[in-house]
Amino acid sequence: MLITAPTGAHPLADTAARFVWLVPLLPLAGFVINGLLSLLAAANPGPADPSAAGHGHHADGHGHGHDDAHGHDDPHHAARHRFAAVTSLVGPAVLLASFGLALAIFLAMRGVDMHAPYVQTLFSWMPTGDLHLDAAFQLDPLSMVMVLIITGVGSLIHIFSVGYMVDDPGYPRYFAYLNLFVFFMLVLVLGASYPVLFVGWEGVGLCSYLLIGFWFSDEANANAGKKAFIVNRIGDFGFLIAMFLMFSHFGALDFAGVAAGAEGLGLGNVIVTAICLFLFVGCTGKSAQIPLYTWLPDAMAGPTPVSALIHAATMVTAGVYLIARSATLFSLAPMAQLLVALVGGLTALFAATIGLKQWDIKKVLAYSTVSQLGYMFVGVGVGAYTAGVFHLMTHAFFKALLFLGSGSVIYAMHKAYHATHNHEDAQDMRNMGGLRAHMPVTFALMWIATLAIAGIPVFSGFFSKDEILASVFARAQHSTLADATLFGIPGTAVLFTVYVLGLCAALLTAIYMTRMMLYTFHGPNRTGEAERPHLAEAPWVMTGPLVVLGVLSLAGGWFNLPALVGFLGPVGTLEHWLEPVVGAAQLTVTHGEAAHLSHSTEYALIGAAIAIAITGILVARARCRPEALVAAKDAPVEKGIERVLLHKWFVDEGYQKAVVTPTVGVSRVVLWKGLDIGIIDGLFVNGSALLMRTLGWFGSQLQSGQVGTYAWVLVIGAVCLLSAFRIH
Repeated sequence: MLITAPTGAHPLADTAARFVWLVPLLPLAGFVINGLLSLLAAANPGPADPSAAGHGHHADGHGHGHDDAHGHDDPHHAARHRFAAVTSLVGPAVLLASFGLALAIFLAMRGVDMHAPYVQTLFSWMPTGDLHLDAAFQLDPLSMVMVLIITGVGSLIHIFSVGYMVDDPGYPRYFAYLNLFVFFMLVLVLGASYPVLFVGWEGVGLCSYLLIGFWFSDEANANAGKKAFIVNRIGDFGFLIAMFLMFSHFGALDFAGVAAGAEGLGLGNVIVTAICLFLFVGCTGKSAQIPLYTWLPDAMAGPTPVSALIHAATMVTAGVYLIARSATLFSLAPMAQLLVALVGGLTALFAATIGLKQWDIKKVLAYSTVSQLGYMFVGVGVGAYTAGVFHLMTHAFFKALLFLGSGSVIYAMHKAYHATHNHEDAQDMRNMGGLRAHMPVTFALMWIATLAIAGIPVFSGFFSKDEILASVFARAQHSTLADATLFGIPGTAVLFTVYVLGLCAALLTAIYMTRMMLYTFHGPNRTGEAERPHLAEAPWVMTGPLVVLGVLSLAGGWFNLPALVGFLGPVGTLEHWLEPVVGAAQLTVTHGEAAHLSHSTEYALIGAAIAIAITGILVARARCRPEALVAAKDAPVEKGIERVLLHKWFVDEGYQKAVVTPTVGVSRVVLWKGLDIGIIDGLFVNGSALLMRTLGWFGSQLQSGQVGTYAWVLVIGAVCLLSAFRIH
């Protein structure tokens, strides 16, 4: 690897930042080591004596598939992988080392003027024609925030995975995929150009396919992995078109070159707007927004720590990061910004309605993620890039806690069912209840995360969600968005609509999250008499990361306190940190002046947000009665709107009938039977063979083997030849 220092004397050149290339390289090394361990275990040349007893049997259980009857997580297997100890050390260690290096770089960046990013060139990548592109990493405040979230929360998820997955026969393969996932995500956020970012973008798409379909012997899991991969490719097409437009109009694909080229264009320029819209198409696929959100709930087919990594710290936040990274472009395209904000608001509300009636604890959290991503897009869509990144950060804390907490619950439920040979669904909340008596630590920590996502004051989610809603309200007047239109609708009307959508989604969020907690931890236990004695807290290798995430979910709001609560600590820490990257773009949206609201308006907005959160919790408490709930096997069939919500508004079924079935039909009739079998096989392959057989038959008829016949043919030929000469 050829590494060159950035041109000029950057303040970070002689600090820990010069080792930034090691940050993604460490997880890649973990992938190589764990991948080799997986391949070594899979290799089975057999004993020297083939007749030896036991030949063909794997003593370590390697090769057995996932055997849960319900297709859900089942971390309990008969035997551990023979390389489990090495994997348990290498898998988390490379992430912890990467996080430690990231912390050192962060400390070096503090107090340094970062208005110019630190760019480290690894090697020349595409020096062809007019395109001169380097494989380079870029360090600036935005990439540093993302690296800390990815490596920090990712390390906790890796540690949790040691306890959760250690008995799985594919344990090294699991950690190999997990390490590779983090490597590509770090490439995504550290890349100094859109193509390098796109390499990481595609890499996390590949790893999501591998991890979601980790238990591929189950057809449902394999299909979920394929669905995630295909839907993301639809969005990635838009990203590619955006890059083609950038190069054709700006002559550059690095962030600095694209930003410089865009700044020379006016507000609302058609080319910039088109680029932003195509970028947003990519974001809708990667970050699960309407209409490309359907893959994310199906991602629950993978192990629960995978869900935590995808939903909280990595892949689904990539779209939010891309828009924040392209802040200069989006701030010059108010129509595109309005569309991003509107789609985000609609997604937040739509997904929240589905979460109201899901029984699978992981599905509730999945639709919660889709909804919260909608909030992030509202933030970056209205040009409040700091607010969007702030919610991305706090969401990483409390959503990772919720997913890993649900993993602890599933672990305990499976352990109980495994002990009694019961095959009930361990992820269905109707089979839970009363778990606070058996899992008090998980109970307390998950309530912290629930209050955070519901928007209760002092918890992290309250500060970030309130900042997004306040930013929408503030930009409804005196901004480029308010002056623009979307489909002929004034921008002010669009922004007020988005604000109302956000409030409604906040109400539903408080309801469905409180419902989840009530049915899981409160009321009587519905797991079963025989199973109840086996319910217990997960090991500390799993509970420890929950405690750390609980502290972050509680205190994460302190990273960007608003001025109204300045008495609690430093005001706007994250805003000041990100100012060199997104500050100018935010001012472009607000006509050069920082957006602000009067104190009375701010207090009113905060009061409304708090009232809505408390109302949602009280409504859920009044409507959801755990003592009246029965186990899943005895539950009545849902009807009416409950059935519609349970089946997710039948969107997947609609896609199946409107898109998948016709596509498969056309592929089968036209491409397979018509083109492949009919023309290629029938006409070209079989047709040419028939032609050769026909010619061969005619030739064979001339070869009778009778000398007399040959003599007569020779005489007739000679006569014809002589006659031809004579006639001539």
